[in-house]
Amino acid sequence: MTMATDMNPGIVPASRNQANPRPNGQRIVWAVSAALFVAAPFVLEQYWLYWICLIAINAISATGLNILSGYTGQASLGQAAFMGVGAYTVALLDIRVGTSFLVNVPVAGVVAALAGLVVGIPSLRVKGLYIAIATIAASVILEFIFANWEPVTNGMRGLTMQPARLFGTSLDQPRHLYWIIVPVAVLLVKMAANLFRTRIGRAFIAIRDRDISAELLGIPLFKYKLLSFGLASFYAGVAGGLWAYFFRVVTPQSFPIETSIFFLAAIIVGGMGTIGGGIVGAAFMTLVPELLRVGLTWSGSWMTDSATVIPSVRIIVFGALIVGFLRLEPQGLTELFVRMRRGRVG
Repeated sequence: MTMATDMNPGIVPASRNQANPRPNGQRIVWAVSAALFVAAPFVLEQYWLYWICLIAINAISATGLNILSGYTGQASLGQAAFMGVGAYTVALLDIRVGTSFLVNVPVAGVVAALAGLVVGIPSLRVKGLYIAIATIAASVILEFIFANWEPVTNGMRGLTMQPARLFGTSLDQPRHLYWIIVPVAVLLVKMAANLFRTRIGRAFIAIRDRDISAELLGIPLFKYKLLSFGLASFYAGVAGGLWAYFFRVVTPQSFPIETSIFFLAAIIVGGMGTIGGGIVGAAFMTLVPELLRVGLTWSGSWMTDSATVIPSVRIIVFGALIVGFLRLEPQGLTELFVRMRRGRVG
């Protein structure tokens, strides 16, 4: 039977038939994505490159939160605070030490991860809603430090940075920063996707699904919960570092508790426990405030002082989206897209 199969070119083993299309399809997707990535700065205006960079930064932080909340099942409302740790780390290294952004951004991730571990040690000894309350407390404490540790953070005045430089070129425009921010986002998202093919990632999922059963199987709950918290904080720190170079001004008002709600809304809307959910949710939630701004600006003829209304309306919309998706589509936009694609195929 084996000889006949090998000698007859018309007979191909089923496993080989099934294995070929997927790599070919993946190569096409990667080739098209690479072509679009290279072409984007040359065809898109600065306005669109600005939003692409901001979406990429938010996707990094949302992916980190998804590791903790979506895959490990630990609620957190402190992601913005750890972004602040990363942003201040980058600003201090840039202003006082003068190291390159190639060093500063990874260091920001490590410092934020260490801060996350310090917060996680007491926080992860409780469950459910109490974890969220503990991370809110940590967020308040960090925000207080940012505002009042003036010798280091410059208080409410914040820190102002010079543009990042690479090979003598000043990266002061979205067109320049695009080449740094987007590849870093792709790399970290790919690392997160690969993580859940490993023993560590499977342990995270087991803890989320049945923590008592996972413990009975020999998975040390506290160790893996703390590791998940550290990874989420690392992603937040890297995102905060890139955010600092993107805006070049870091103040205590840059990372309020509302930003943590934003990231929670992003993974709920995009789809908790899916890698694509963090990306889709970050893109959707990043563009919602801009759409609100455009809509309320157009309505300026009948709405007075619409600029002051936008922040309040944004929070209301974020809350409505969280409640709406939890009620109507708990698995988020990614699952909705999958069902739509299956419907078309069918």
